[in-house]
Amino acid sequence: MKILLTGATGYIGKRLLSVLVNEGHSIVCCVRDSKRLDISIFPISQVCVIEVDFLNKDSLKNIPKDIDVAYYLIHSMSASIDDFEHLETESALNFREALEKTKVQQVVYLSGIVNGENLSKHLLSRKSVETILTKASFHLTTLRAGIVVGSGSASFEIIRDIVEKLPFMIAPLWLNTKSQPIAIRNVIEFLKGVLLKSETYGQSYDIGGPEVLTYKELLLQFASARNLKRTIVIVPVMTPKLSSYWLYFITSTTYKLAVNLVHSMKVEVICKPNNLSKLLNINLISYRQAIQQAFDKIEQQEVLSSWTDALSNETLEKGISKFINVPKFGCFNDFKKIKVADEKLVLKRIWSIGGKNGWYYADWLWTMRGFLDKLFGGVGLRRGRKNAFELNAGEALDFWRVLLADKDEKRLLLYAEMKLPGEAWLEFQIKDGYLFQTATFRPLGLWGRLYWYSVLPFHYFIFNGMIRRIANN
Repeated sequence: MKILLTGATGYIGKRLLSVLVNEGHSIVCCVRDSKRLDISIFPISQVCVIEVDFLNKDSLKNIPKDIDVAYYLIHSMSASIDDFEHLETESALNFREALEKTKVQQVVYLSGIVNGENLSKHLLSRKSVETILTKASFHLTTLRAGIVVGSGSASFEIIRDIVEKLPFMIAPLWLNTKSQPIAIRNVIEFLKGVLLKSETYGQSYDIGGPEVLTYKELLLQFASARNLKRTIVIVPVMTPKLSSYWLYFITSTTYKLAVNLVHSMKVEVICKPNNLSKLLNINLISYRQAIQQAFDKIEQQEVLSSWTDALSNETLEKGISKFINVPKFGCFNDFKKIKVADEKLVLKRIWSIGGKNGWYYADWLWTMRGFLDKLFGGVGLRRGRKNAFELNAGEALDFWRVLLADKDEKRLLLYAEMKLPGEAWLEFQIKDGYLFQTATFRPLGLWGRLYWYSVLPFHYFIFNGMIRRIANN
C-alpha cells in the first residue's frame, strides 16, 4: 500500500512512520525541509521524502498521484498564539485540493476531542479542519484524541517537569478539569488499524484510555508512579494569562504552546462512547501503564520522537538547510583550536554535549543564560536533548537546534533558538588531529553589536574552558 504521511517530522508522525514501514507499506513523507528527517535507517525501496509546504501551493505538485491512503497530522498550535487558526484552515484547504487530484481512497485525520460547548481556539480550529476535510471527494476517518502520554510527548514532559520540580504546588483552577489520557502506543494502534477499513469511512471517533481523570489526578498519579510525595493546592485567582506564565516558567514548554494549552485545559476532553477499540481489537492501556512504558523507553535511550522536534524559531521555518552555510561577512566570531590525542573520545564528548551532561565548563553560567532566556520569552535550557549520546539534524539541544550532525565529517553545527538581537551558530569539527570550535554571531542593528561586546568577557572564559574540557587538555 502506498501511503502519504504528512507531519512526518512531528511527534506522532515519526512513530507512525516506523510502524508503517514494519508493516511493509511504501511511505511518501511530506516535510518542509528534507534535512530534518533522517530516513537512512529505512529501506530505500519503502520510504521517500518530498518537500511540501501546505501553505505554499506551488510545492503541492510534488505529491504523487498514485497514493492509496494519506495521514493528515498537521497542527500549528505551537507556531502561533493568535494566527494558528488561519494557518490550519489554509493548510487544510490546500491539502484537500491537492489530494482530490490523486487516487487516494482514504484520509486519516488525527484531531482533538471536541465534545465541549465552549471550545478553545485550538479545539475549534481542529473541528474546522475536520469540516473542511469532510467536504472532500475522498473518504475521511477522523480520530479525536485528548492528552497523549508517551516518552517525549508534550503532555508527558510538562507533567514530568511539574511533578519532579515542585513538592508543593499552588495551582490554577483548571487542574479540576477532567480528561481521558491515551497512551501513545494506543494512538499508533488506532492510526494503523483504520487503514482502508471501510467501516470507518466517513466516521469520527473519540479515542482515549480506560480512565477519566482530572489534571490534578494526573499529577498525583504520576508522582505516585515515581515514588514522590506531592501536595497540590488549587486557587481560583489565576487568570489564563497568569496560568500560562505559571506553566511556561515551571516547565520546558514554549510560551506560545503554554498559552494554547491553558485555553484547551479549561475544556473537558472526555470520549463519547464508540466501538472502535473492539472493532480493531485494541487493548486500552491505563495511565499508570503508559507512564511506566514511557520511562522504560527513556531509560533504554529509545525515545523515537519528542514534542521539541517542532521548530520554535520562526526563522528556521524556512528550512534548516538554509542556515547550514554559516555567514562570514558582517559577523563576530570566537574561534578556538586545540590539539587532540584521541579523536574518537573527543567526538563522543561532542555528541554528548548539553542536556544532563551539561556544557563541560561553567554550567552555572549556561544555567543563568537559560533562565534569562526564559524571562524574555525564550525556550531556555529545559528542553534538554532526546538521547544522551546521539544527535540528528532537526533535533532540539537545550536552547540550540541541531543543523548538522555528521559523524563521518566529525562535524556538529548548532543554531541558537534563544532570544537574541541577531543570529548565532556554534560549530565543532575535528580535522587533522585538531578540534576546531567556532561561535558565530550575526548582529541585528546596534543592539546586536552592544550585546556581543557585553558578553565578550563571559565568552572568553566559557569557550576556552569548554574546548579544553572537550579535548581533555
